[in-house]
Amino acid sequence: TMSTERKLDIKLEIVGKSYSFSIDPANEEVYRLAARELNSRVAEAQLARYDGFRIQDYLALVAVDVMIANIRMQHKDDIADGEIQALKELSKRLSDHLAK
Repeated sequence: TMSTERKLDIKLEIVGKSYSFSIDPANEEVYRLAARELNSRVAEAQLARYDGFRIQDYLALVAVDVMIANIRMQHKDDIADGEIQALKELSKRLSDHLAK
């Protein structure tokens, strides 16, 4: 028999609209935290009360902000990986030199 992973059906309210998700039960809290954080960030953006802005405009602002943070984090990891690689190469050169 083939085992199927049990999925959990949840509803999340995001800026006043309900969305259904079928997720791994282990991820439920992450989804709920993400929805709460998104609602909070949109509410914060709405405090600026830009003229003519609709909810989708505030969602777009928050999405751009999140993507910028995501890209910065990726670059931070790239830099860290690069530094780690440089240290490994230095360590190898030292080991090679000491082995002579």
